[in-house]
Amino acid sequence: MRNDFKPQDPARTLMRIISYMASNKLQLILVILLVLVSSGAQVLGNYFVRPIINEAIVPMIGTPEEARVYTNFIAMIFQMILIYASGVLSTYFYKRLMVKISNGALNKIREDLFNNMQDLPIKFYDTNPHGDLMSRFTNDVDTIREAMSEGFTALISSLVTVVGTMVMMLVISVRLTLFIFFMAIIMILVVKTLGGLSRKYFNLRQKEVGNCNAYIEEMFEGVKVVKVFNHEEEVIERFDEINEELRKVSTDANTYASIVMPIMGNLYYITYAVIAAFGAIEVIGGRLDIGSLASFLLYTRSFSQPIVNMSQQMNAILAALAGAERIFQLIDEQPEVDNGKVTLVNVKEVDGKLVECEERTQRWAWKHPHGDSFELVEMKGDVRFHDVNFGYEENHPVLKHINLFAKPGQKIAFVGSTGAGKTTITNLINRFYDINSGSITYDGIDIKLIKKDDLRRSLAMVLQDTHLFTASVMENIRYGKLDATDEEVIEAAKLANAHQFIKHLPQGYDTILTQDGSNLSQGQRQLLAIARAAVANPPVLILDEATSSIDTRTEAIIQDGMDRLMAGRTVFVIAHRLSTVRNSNAIMVLEHGEIIERGDHDELMAQKGKYYQLCTGAEELS
Repeated sequence: MRNDFKPQDPARTLMRIISYMASNKLQLILVILLVLVSSGAQVLGNYFVRPIINEAIVPMIGTPEEARVYTNFIAMIFQMILIYASGVLSTYFYKRLMVKISNGALNKIREDLFNNMQDLPIKFYDTNPHGDLMSRFTNDVDTIREAMSEGFTALISSLVTVVGTMVMMLVISVRLTLFIFFMAIIMILVVKTLGGLSRKYFNLRQKEVGNCNAYIEEMFEGVKVVKVFNHEEEVIERFDEINEELRKVSTDANTYASIVMPIMGNLYYITYAVIAAFGAIEVIGGRLDIGSLASFLLYTRSFSQPIVNMSQQMNAILAALAGAERIFQLIDEQPEVDNGKVTLVNVKEVDGKLVECEERTQRWAWKHPHGDSFELVEMKGDVRFHDVNFGYEENHPVLKHINLFAKPGQKIAFVGSTGAGKTTITNLINRFYDINSGSITYDGIDIKLIKKDDLRRSLAMVLQDTHLFTASVMENIRYGKLDATDEEVIEAAKLANAHQFIKHLPQGYDTILTQDGSNLSQGQRQLLAIARAAVANPPVLILDEATSSIDTRTEAIIQDGMDRLMAGRTVFVIAHRLSTVRNSNAIMVLEHGEIIERGDHDELMAQKGKYYQLCTGAEELS
């Protein structure tokens, strides 16, 4: 993960959250106006207590019942009701709008997060726990939701209320207000100190939540391995350690967040009592009237309560900032670099020349720009490695001086011990990783010049670990070619010899697969993966241990289908079973990242080297 995004930069994070909320500026401006009306109504309503007491209630004290006139009193009460009613309506409407704004902003955040993850290189997923990435979509996004829907408007409302209240207090009594200012400084220092500590631990909590989710996901995926090796106690022990760390940082975060409220509450009560005492002295001394004191005491409550509310909302906002920092860190991850300009286009032949066309002709060419013009190079599937060197980490080479070629229609096999570099070669063809030196050409074009999407469209891979989506069998096969017709899907299934078992499923091709195809056998899942590659109909096919999960009987059944699938295509095969590579045009024997032998089966047997030893059982593939 990139480290240039600074967690200690809350202002930047906050502004970025607000930028998502401001996607609909008119609605956000309306919310702010309604918040101002709501807060202003509360401030103005409290002031009305002063004239009601001084002008309507005090004059009637000691007046006979029959001489009392309530007209002025009723008018003032009615005016105060209207002011508070406008505040209530404003609160209702801005809360409704904030729900809409916050959900829209969260929708955009999730969209940016998911879209950027699609553009990240394979290396990113290889080096980051998937559970932690999922935690950013769930826990971290949820913390932002809470802050958006309640925290931000409550913070603005409290701030406006505090400012408005301070102004009205100064109008009523400067002397009493000075004491309020002194208490406000103490309250702000308390909020700032405890808020800083709270934010630190909220950041740690979000990180530990991600670690915990990552470990849980890893254990769920490997539950069979855990049980086979009786590793339950060790797994529980490790989880307890991670869970305990999460408990500690969560306790610290919530402790500092929780003590703010009682401290602020007690400071408020102390302030209220002192103001009541000093205010009474002012009234007795004739420097303040009773209505002003009553109104000032209400303002004391209105002044302290927003600060308490701000401290309360700061907890949600601090948690949101911690979650947002992790989300934005992922959104800011450097996407996969693609500087390719060569694209893959449909072509047809007109007067002996290739011409680009819109219709699907099942004939393709590389559109190679050269300045203002371009060249159409027919796609045939000629793949060549020229002195390729590669390492996942610097100074740790995995492949060294790899030179090989695969002409159109040839089948090239790779054999060797685990870690020899077989799968790495296929990953380089797809440009899942870029080579350190040398070059790889595809139909004579350096693959670095080809746009990655177009390059990968010309290839199909069948991996050892098949991933099936929660969808029908038909849709899972169609994933190889999204616009394939039902007939094309069925033909591909027949080619892979998957049609027979699909027909016996409860709903045939409409059977819904769940949990990565857990309702199918491993061999059946592999057959669907082969059918998926078949429907893509690419010129280059990569089979990475494609039949390793299929028993020898099933392998014999699908071999004819595999041969038909491979016919006319350039095929790269990685297999532990040497029986699957015997008929290859060339077999590459790898050891420690280097090709130590090459040739067809008969040539390598005649050499009586490493391949001969593997075939005769003198050595085994590890």
